[in-house]
Amino acid sequence: MEATCNGSKDSSPVFYLVGIPSLLESFFLLVFLIFLLISLLILVGNELILVSVVTEPSLHKPTYFFLISLSALDILSTTATVPKMLSLFLLEDHYLSFPACFLQMYLFHSFSCSEAFILVVMAYDCYVAICRPLHYPVLMTPQTNAALAASAQLTALLLPIPAVVHMLHMAFDNTVHICHCFCDHLVVVQASCSDTTSQTFMGFCIALVVSFLPLLLVLLSYAHILASVLLISSREGRSKAFSTCSSHLLVGTYYSSIAIAYVAYRADLPLDFHIMGNVVHAILAPILNALINTLRNKDVKAAITKMACPQGPGNSGTLNP
Repeated sequence: MEATCNGSKDSSPVFYLVGIPSLLESFFLLVFLIFLLISLLILVGNELILVSVVTEPSLHKPTYFFLISLSALDILSTTATVPKMLSLFLLEDHYLSFPACFLQMYLFHSFSCSEAFILVVMAYDCYVAICRPLHYPVLMTPQTNAALAASAQLTALLLPIPAVVHMLHMAFDNTVHICHCFCDHLVVVQASCSDTTSQTFMGFCIALVVSFLPLLLVLLSYAHILASVLLISSREGRSKAFSTCSSHLLVGTYYSSIAIAYVAYRADLPLDFHIMGNVVHAILAPILNALINTLRNKDVKAAITKMACPQGPGNSGTLNP
């Protein structure tokens, strides 16, 4: 690493997370409780989805295979960022070491990229199920599903590496003040003493690949889906087709949260808006996935009920095929 701005070149920088600058200390406990509740909802909801899909044989389908991949990513993404936020607001533990900050930054962006790509795969699965139902068993084989999920996650693991490796050679003060609740790429770049032009451009390119291109593919899929659904004559058929993709309501909110997070950095807005935009991006999609699929998805709800009350009335039959 190059020499730091105001310190020894042999010393490793320490990152100080400011949190939300204008938040009064008297509100720290309240914010801690809110984040704790949200994180518990994310973890419990997504773990219920994982367990119910794995244990219920009737849910061993491509749609639910991608759903549990999404739930696993939500759990991993939450555990990469929220524990430090909880520690910050409860214990006022503001410091992160250089390796810990960069590891958190890499994991957060890798999991976010994975989620964006998995949502594209889920949109494609929904498109095949509704627009080409007779070809569904041929196109969505277990081998194809595994290859799609693995490709999405491998690409997401590799995509942030160039930016993170390049940042290792940037100069920082011995104590780096980060105006955020966790180590996010653009915030850490802005705290560097080196020229940030290349890193800003690299971050923009990654954001483009992760947000614009997947959103374009998702919109194309849903345009075909909508056109096919409108051709269905019966109201019941249209309702069933829409319910097939009801869990994808979080797609729009996920990409919207990315837009809010990254546009906020470039807009002339107070610093707190920048921070909260990124925090919303970090927690919105995971909690919506947990809530939508445990409260609105009938098959998942039935599997959870069957798992909780195996001998209860109405649990003797099978779930919807």
